[in-house]
Amino acid sequence: METLLFFQQEVIPAFLKGLRVSILLILPSAVVGLMIGTVTGALRAYGNRGVRLVADAYATLFRGIPLVVQLFMWYFGLPYFNVYLNPFAASVIGFSLCSGAYHSEYVRGAFLSIKRGQLSAALALGFTRLQMVTAILLPQGFRRALPGCGNELIYLVKYSSLAYMITCIELTGEAKVLASMTFRYTEIFFAVGLVYLGLVTFASWLLQLVEDRFTVPGFEHHEL
Repeated sequence: METLLFFQQEVIPAFLKGLRVSILLILPSAVVGLMIGTVTGALRAYGNRGVRLVADAYATLFRGIPLVVQLFMWYFGLPYFNVYLNPFAASVIGFSLCSGAYHSEYVRGAFLSIKRGQLSAALALGFTRLQMVTAILLPQGFRRALPGCGNELIYLVKYSSLAYMITCIELTGEAKVLASMTFRYTEIFFAVGLVYLGLVTFASWLLQLVEDRFTVPGFEHHEL
């Protein structure tokens, strides 16, 4: 009975407050990261040598440095250059740039998997470069990159738990504060794990719906 009251009066209100912040972190980071990744992936696949070098350097840098270190650099490092970000903005920037670097790898691989013969045929038929990109590259590349990009979006749900490291108090941060006050770490963090499991399950379900919506019958899936 005491545990039930504790969850009703302390845990649930704190979790709802933290969950709101987590969602506000995840949504813009997911959208901006996907946009960055799509553009960067396309440049890595079809840009000239100089552009590819810059895009590859970005992907290598942000995939190679641990995300928590990147967050520290954005929040604690930028003040050295007289640039001050609040914890929320630093978190969104960190998540977006890191996620974009991983998305770019999935997008690059998807574009490179499209046979060059299709592009040559499109040019021979009189397609402009823009028409070739919008009618041939993007539809196929989007479908092929979707599973990998979807997986990265699911990782982003879990990445968001690092925001409390730079004092952006989201779901994990609220749990840490509450656990420090009550010393009921086991119950609180077990409950946090269940909430994240629910978020990931919901995100996976939505992504599966998107994949099914864009599946070409008889092409991506084969009946046994």
